[in-house]
Amino acid sequence: MTEEPEGRAARRRSARLPPRWFVVAFWHCHRAVLRVSRGRFGLWRPRPGGWGTLWLTTTGRRSGTPRKVVVGYLEDGDNLVTMAMNGWGPPEPAWWLNLQAHPDAVVQTRDGTLPVRAHRAQGEERARLWARWAEVDHDLEGYAARRPTETAVVVLEPREGSVA
Repeated sequence: MTEEPEGRAARRRSARLPPRWFVVAFWHCHRAVLRVSRGRFGLWRPRPGGWGTLWLTTTGRRSGTPRKVVVGYLEDGDNLVTMAMNGWGPPEPAWWLNLQAHPDAVVQTRDGTLPVRAHRAQGEERARLWARWAEVDHDLEGYAARRPTETAVVVLEPREGSVA
């Protein structure tokens, strides 16, 4: 199945998540490790059957100031692919709202820094990338069922002239 399930039946199949306080505490600790180590610890490349982590710097949609967040990602050729989830909570993550207003961003991976432009995957591209995430995250459908709206699949493409 490549589409997110909908309705009451899907919500009954929802995967179990740790308590929200634990998820938030983990995010804060992970971000602190990244800051203190200046990215030497806390970033990893995707492994076979797993995702990696990157530091995404967006431009605040209202403030215009740089905002950093850690997100999981997969590689799709030269592109990096992530999910616009908020710990699988209902609201859209602020970084995704920022990217919709200002699609140019910068990512820092284990391999270095790269300027990117973000777009929401649609149609066949979304179905293909969703299926790739489902191969890595076996509870993806259940987690997605916890959200009231479709989870955006976000593609981060290297900007023209940048080296991938």
